[in-house]
Amino acid sequence: VTFNVSEELMAIGTDRKHMTRGQADAAQIDVGLRNYMLRVYNYMSLGVAFTAIIALRVASSQAAVGTVAGMFWLFFIGILGLGWFAPRVMMTKSVMAAQGCFWVYAALWGALIGPMIARFAGIDGGPEIVARAFFITAGTFAAVSLYGYTTKRDLSAFQTFFFMAVIGLLIAMLVNVFIFQSTMMSLVISGAVVLIFSGITAYETQMIKNMYYETDGGDVAQRKAIFGAFLLYGSFVTLFVHILTILGIMRE
Repeated sequence: VTFNVSEELMAIGTDRKHMTRGQADAAQIDVGLRNYMLRVYNYMSLGVAFTAIIALRVASSQAAVGTVAGMFWLFFIGILGLGWFAPRVMMTKSVMAAQGCFWVYAALWGALIGPMIARFAGIDGGPEIVARAFFITAGTFAAVSLYGYTTKRDLSAFQTFFFMAVIGLLIAMLVNVFIFQSTMMSLVISGAVVLIFSGITAYETQMIKNMYYETDGGDVAQRKAIFGAFLLYGSFVTLFVHILTILGIMRE
């Protein structure tokens, strides 16, 4: 990727004398935008890798699995709270504070996923199901994020719908956990989560792209990249958890 960007910069430098001022400015912005989006995806990928490490460490210890299972609601509330609070920190505080929120968020998700991974590790074909869920998630995420990056359609019109859908899904999950405890309802909810968060991923990608300004200073650009990675990371992990749930229920 660095090599390709360098080639583009060289081409711009060579041909700039043949460009109008507007064309030269647009070319420079395009290169800057690509570097910015690359930083976002790199942060997100590191967060996913860190979550995987934490999840595997938890899954490998029965004591850790028992501890996390016993404190499930504490971790769950922590993730919800940080999901609401962290964006405000990332856009107003220091780069260090933004990074701290991001890595704590990734660690909480890793701990919460650990018992789930441990459960699949103990059944025949379980590891293959986990691997399949990850690759399906990666493929789905890549497709919808690419759509969000390239589409000319304004996806911000769906913002209210996505917000209300997430609230509805959260209520449905809590009702199922405490009242119905239905496997079929879990399957339906997970399917709806996958569809909704696929749309949210496209919307977030477009929003992150539109947040880029060539004039952003170093700290501002870095905090925006971390914020973008935080959003996309949350959607990726949510997709993975519910795709894994669907595959697990289908196997049963």
